[in-house]
Amino acid sequence: MSSTLEKQKRQLDIILAQPRGFCAGVERAIEIVEQALKIYGPPVYVRHEIVHNKRVVETLRKKGAVFVREVSDIPDGGVTIFSAHGIAEKVENEARLRSLPVIDATCPLVSKVHKEGQAHASKNRDVILIGHEGHPEVEGTMGRIKGGVHLVTNVEDVSRLRVRDQNHVAYVTQTTLSVDDTREIIEALKMRFPSIIGPDVRDICYATQNRQQAVRNIVSEVDVMLVVGAQNSSNSNRLREIGAELGVPSYLIDDADSLDLAMLGNAQTVGVSAGASAPEELLDELIDKLRKNFDIKVRKFKGVEENVQFKLPPEIRDVRPGTVFLTGTE
Repeated sequence: MSSTLEKQKRQLDIILAQPRGFCAGVERAIEIVEQALKIYGPPVYVRHEIVHNKRVVETLRKKGAVFVREVSDIPDGGVTIFSAHGIAEKVENEARLRSLPVIDATCPLVSKVHKEGQAHASKNRDVILIGHEGHPEVEGTMGRIKGGVHLVTNVEDVSRLRVRDQNHVAYVTQTTLSVDDTREIIEALKMRFPSIIGPDVRDICYATQNRQQAVRNIVSEVDVMLVVGAQNSSNSNRLREIGAELGVPSYLIDDADSLDLAMLGNAQTVGVSAGASAPEELLDELIDKLRKNFDIKVRKFKGVEENVQFKLPPEIRDVRPGTVFLTGTE
């Protein structure tokens, strides 16, 4: 009987984008929380979501991580972790004034953007940030650069910019935007400010660029595109948008439970990718759900193999479990 039912299942080909899912910055941030719990013991306090993914947050919460909105929500002496998105200087200062033991999980690529913006500001340049208003990374970057930052989200914003000296302008970009995302805005900036200074293309986040290119590589071969990721994840939303822009029905889903099979319609081939903060287990669960409902064949599309690794901070790297966290205050 079961074999008869099996034969009645519609065939569905699944193409997995490569690369997909966790990037090095996300892996580092999660490991920081897990190692902090082992070294210092629970609870540890994480300001905002360590990364934009419910499964990751819930898993860490069960291990003893406490997620808070602000530093003021952390009790005195609580081991404090700043998320991968980075934080404004005033947040860091608030923690320092309270002598909270802090571990900074800011992605090194985000920190690099902070340093570039600070260097431009120190040379009295107006700094323009290309990014999404309200995104934690953008708020953190804007709060790291002295003298204020001009935020632009689209080409129209460029025409409204008012700077002190048109020959003394620089720009930086949110790391979850790719070369393709920023190209038109950068061209508009260069048209308006011919002397503008900006980062080398190589400074763009490798993970963002690679995941977007991976979706572009497979979208011509699929009838529907599924992206696993959080609704508030900038890079996950962009992966879905790319599929839609290229004419393929594309959906951003949190997990397998969020998949409505009606999304697939009469599709014969489905592309699957995941945002940089989505764990591989979510894709495995999605594939299992598809397997229960279809006769599936899965293949991985050939793509970039990532081998980037970032160092852990000294508060994790250079200590042993059971260590008492010293705040380093003088």
